[in-house]
Amino acid sequence: MQIIDDRNIMNNRILFVHPNASKKIYQGLSNNLSAIEPPIWAALLANHMRVYGYHDVHILDCEAENLSAEESAAKINDYNAKLTVFVVYGQQPSASSQNMQGVHDCLGILKNNNPELKVIITGLYPSAVSRKTMEDEKTDFVCQGEGPKTFTSLMQIKNLEDPTELRKVPGLWYRDDKNICFTAPAPLIAQDDLSNELPGMAWDLLPMDKYRTSNWHAMSNNNITQPFASLYTSLGCPFKCSFCCINAPFGNNNVENWDYGRNKFRYWDPEFIISEFDKIQEMGITNVKIADEMFVLYKNHFMKLSEMIIEREYNFNIWAYARIDTVKKQYLDTLKKAGVNWLALGIESGNKVVRKDVVKGRFTEINIVDLVREVQDAGINVIGNYIFGLPEDNVETMQETLNLAKELNCEFSNFYCSMAYPGSKLYLNAIAEKQVLPKTYTGYSQHSYDMRPLDTNHITAAEVVKFRDYAFHNYHEDEKYLSMVEKKFGSETKQKMIDMCQYKLKRKLLGH
Repeated sequence: MQIIDDRNIMNNRILFVHPNASKKIYQGLSNNLSAIEPPIWAALLANHMRVYGYHDVHILDCEAENLSAEESAAKINDYNAKLTVFVVYGQQPSASSQNMQGVHDCLGILKNNNPELKVIITGLYPSAVSRKTMEDEKTDFVCQGEGPKTFTSLMQIKNLEDPTELRKVPGLWYRDDKNICFTAPAPLIAQDDLSNELPGMAWDLLPMDKYRTSNWHAMSNNNITQPFASLYTSLGCPFKCSFCCINAPFGNNNVENWDYGRNKFRYWDPEFIISEFDKIQEMGITNVKIADEMFVLYKNHFMKLSEMIIEREYNFNIWAYARIDTVKKQYLDTLKKAGVNWLALGIESGNKVVRKDVVKGRFTEINIVDLVREVQDAGINVIGNYIFGLPEDNVETMQETLNLAKELNCEFSNFYCSMAYPGSKLYLNAIAEKQVLPKTYTGYSQHSYDMRPLDTNHITAAEVVKFRDYAFHNYHEDEKYLSMVEKKFGSETKQKMIDMCQYKLKRKLLGH
């Protein structure tokens, strides 16, 4: 490992930016209902740069600071960094596409005012559609891949306009005159090197007092949403669900230049990652999201980490993701004792044919109702995640999904519309089949005015959106659900659910 002492280097500042377009993405929900999460990848990359001796490192979280595009551009300009990095991830993998809206709004202003400022865009969306990102945005560079090796190489170049130097940087898209060029992707960090190359998050660079968790997560913490922290204990996912884009930065389903043809999954050693939980505890934070796409997967990883949290007697309010076919009854007691009060389960569809079509068929033989009851009986709340508008969906199959959701009566349910997110197999299929895709970045947001999901093989996108919005209110306004919420969490929480449902999203597709 080459260590660089930035005290001997002029203009060695690097700024990582988390963009903000929350009002366009979430409409009125952004005021007090949508979560504001720490930008995990920005904090991981910042700490990586420190490992390599770059100490003039900064993070600007425009969403947490509630900055407009104009305010964001002004602050970025004031930093006058050698390299400004827009980090485009989000609260879940799909959020990368919608968060490009914040990049677009800010970057246009920034480059008009200071065209000499060097900017690179990294993240899930730009990894999936690197050329398109270069064509659509006023950026100097795009990083295709997870980023660490790209940024350390790029920062060593004295002249960021020299193509002969740029072509030595792995994972880089750049311009040579008017031509868009790219280099071979950087190799992924090996699992054994994660703790050295990505040694946790740069918590000290984040405004930790400004983050808040989702309203439903706070139900199990007396409705207290702040403070809040989120982190990864693993990267990627070994499964191949066609609607998921999580693995785009790790070499899967990218439109051009890079596709491993296999999914890459790595995890930090529990002996290391527990130190991140120690820091969260020291900050006095109880609300914690384990943002792994699949936390409950490898027993030796998540069980060991849970046992270490239990040993420390931490009082966390944790939520994490799992699959129906990875949750086992023998895990639940340990998870609960570690503070895992919520498991988000990807149930997706109530129809086996629809589910199997998107590579969820492995758990068709699992009794979903029994599994959810086992989780709840262990004292763990369930967030049921459902998708309407999968390729084989019609109104009848979507009603089956809603019926299943109401039978399960999970403590909270997320209802999504099927989107062809860049980085997913659905996106590649949509391009090949010339299907209608969103014309804007916010069109990929589940909660935006101009949201545009896929048509299915049987019904239109407008029918999908209409059913999704109906299902959300039909479920969360149902007296059976509200009675359960009141019994488990109290009358105040029930009222908060009622208040939440007073807000109705506006939809361009539906003419309102």
